[in-house]
Amino acid sequence: HDLGHTPFGHAGERMLNQLMPGGFAHYQQSVRVVDRLEKNGEGLNLTWEVRDGIEHHSGKVRPKTLEGCCVHLADRIAYINHDIDDALRAGVIREEDLPAHAIRILGASHGERIHTMIQSVVRHSEGRPEAAMEPHVWDALLELREFMFSRVYSRDWANDESRKTHHIVTELVGYYMDHPGQMPNEYLEIAYREGTQRGVCDFVACMT
Repeated sequence: HDLGHTPFGHAGERMLNQLMPGGFAHYQQSVRVVDRLEKNGEGLNLTWEVRDGIEHHSGKVRPKTLEGCCVHLADRIAYINHDIDDALRAGVIREEDLPAHAIRILGASHGERIHTMIQSVVRHSEGRPEAAMEPHVWDALLELREFMFSRVYSRDWANDESRKTHHIVTELVGYYMDHPGQMPNEYLEIAYREGTQRGVCDFVACMT
């Protein structure tokens, strides 16, 4: 579902979104990868259900299938918990910094939190036409997410990374816009068919 993610993750995505006239979103690029870029431009001939799940795994539009909703939920469960682990290992936060209310509901350890969230989805979704988390567990997840934005994602070191991302992605786009012939043939062909900006966007986005 993240085939369209750029170098530097969401920071790179924001940069490409600013640089590309039509904007850029990794979930839309993921669909483009499976539809237009794989198999030398033939695409993968996936079902609409799979494509819908890829396109709507993030954002406000919910997927139209239960499988897609599971991916939508799993994406949030995974990235919040893994980012907490990364921030703890890096010394950016300490265990005792995590919001006490959310931790009481979800659990003190990585495994406990993931177990609580998955079990909540199973309990709340059984017999229903959609996959969803129990409201109180979902609210605790959102509380953790808000904490991560305030204490990790928006810190000075993260802004330093954003400046690095801004410089590298801007320079790459600028260079290949001026020298499209330096791109591999598959992206040069896209540039001929769909315009230089499209070819450069596809090439830079795939540099993950």
